[in-house]
Amino acid sequence: MRYPIALLASLVLLVGCGRERGRMAVDQAAKDGILLLGNGAEPKGLDPHLVTGVSEHNILSALLEGLVAEDPRTLEPVPGAAESWEVSADGLVYTFRLRADARWSNGDPVVAADFVFSYQRMLSPGLGAEYAYMLYPLKNAREYNEGKLADFAPVGATAADERTLVLELHHPVPYFLPMLNHYSWWPVHPPTILAHGAIDDPRTAWTRPGSFVGNGPFVLAAWQTNRKIVVTRNPHYWDARTVTLAGIEFLAIDNTETEERAFRNGQLHITYSVPLHRVARYQEKQPDLLRLDPYLGTYFYRFNCTRKPLDDARVRRALALTINREQICRAILKAGQQPAFHFTPPNTGGYQSETSLVEDLDEARRLLAEAGYPGGEGFPELRLLYNTSEAHKVIAEAVQQMWRTALGISIVLDNQEWKVYLDSVRRMDYDLARAAWIGDYNDPNSFLDMWVKDGGNNRTGWSHEEYDRRIAAAARERDPAARFAHFQEAEALLLREVPVAPVYFYVRSMLIRPHVQGWHPNILDHHPYKHVSLAIP
Repeated sequence: MRYPIALLASLVLLVGCGRERGRMAVDQAAKDGILLLGNGAEPKGLDPHLVTGVSEHNILSALLEGLVAEDPRTLEPVPGAAESWEVSADGLVYTFRLRADARWSNGDPVVAADFVFSYQRMLSPGLGAEYAYMLYPLKNAREYNEGKLADFAPVGATAADERTLVLELHHPVPYFLPMLNHYSWWPVHPPTILAHGAIDDPRTAWTRPGSFVGNGPFVLAAWQTNRKIVVTRNPHYWDARTVTLAGIEFLAIDNTETEERAFRNGQLHITYSVPLHRVARYQEKQPDLLRLDPYLGTYFYRFNCTRKPLDDARVRRALALTINREQICRAILKAGQQPAFHFTPPNTGGYQSETSLVEDLDEARRLLAEAGYPGGEGFPELRLLYNTSEAHKVIAEAVQQMWRTALGISIVLDNQEWKVYLDSVRRMDYDLARAAWIGDYNDPNSFLDMWVKDGGNNRTGWSHEEYDRRIAAAARERDPAARFAHFQEAEALLLREVPVAPVYFYVRSMLIRPHVQGWHPNILDHHPYKHVSLAIP
């Protein structure tokens, strides 16, 4: 899942309030049951089959519910729209029993055919969903998505009756149930989709307030572009009695400094991030307001492997070997982030990469000279793209200086706002690009299957037959040790070819007020809102 630290819209009126009035905002909101939540970038959209970011997930998890939900502490799968399920002995068939009282926000019953429709939509070639590959475990899903099958009937998703959904896999998937809590698997309301256009039309207005129909604990009440999105309690939700919040305001702010001031002035219960230079102050002066939680994510740079000289693995490796990751974590980030010497975060689902990519300036210079650029001579000026964020800027400036000093090459920094940046990366209109990936589920596959040929989130132009073979073999392998062995070989190859340069592993830093109850730390930073409450001051 893409993670923008960028915060893209300004709450000028809120930030302008006086401190006492601001404090009253969070206190009054707590009394009213309204969670004021900093949510980073203005979302790209609210279509669960088209978005790819963390900001979007945060909102969609209030509006939609998949077959399974998550325990708020452990993230273990628990019943969601399905009250129960059975798994065949060979691990290939999952049979879900939907709740009799599951309802869409307009009162319609949630039925098995709604999920079949949703999966057909997600896999429709015309929709162009970047996350379509998440559904590839389904029998014949890839073939349908790639246009090799015109009929959806052979795909392994069928409604046996209104309340029984049968999913057939083409091989066992050990992380299948946790995967179902990713928004690519969440249902959409078929009549709403079709009322606004064709099943595979990505440009309709069904996600606007007044049109959006969901099955989650909240409903979409308002969307003020570049300011906030408001959701309110859904009376038709099957577990409405558990929901204590009356609503949530997802606030977009254009930078971390503005957001931190809003928090200090009492206008936010939780921030999306913390300015780098403020972390130490909060650690010393107000540690009760600062949270630094484990987070399953990697910050990295993409290389456009279709452009010279980045089509040469020696050049890519030279650049990657020059990054002083420890210095970035120690001198810039200062919040417990760990240097990333490989791509998959440590202990992801019990997996630990045995291959590392550590700083080696002599080897970097040798590789660059071997590629035809001794001392950086003749090396073209490249552009490093990053989305708007002070943190991204400071890190990019540090890496820019490392490359200039060690290799004698010139890199120009290119800052774009979130939506423009996403489009540039999608079109591969970049040389080098800042990126981040947050695990969609706690398994190395979530990090390593990105880089297969034509993967929806690859966006590097790189591919390798052996890499693809290893990832495919891991998907079929039922023995855990043998499965991890395939991942080890794949990651070793990834670090030799270096289409991406990992920089650091994330820590989730936020400011949170004591009003907020039930916001438990977990590695995916998922917080099922029906379990969140506000203490009245």
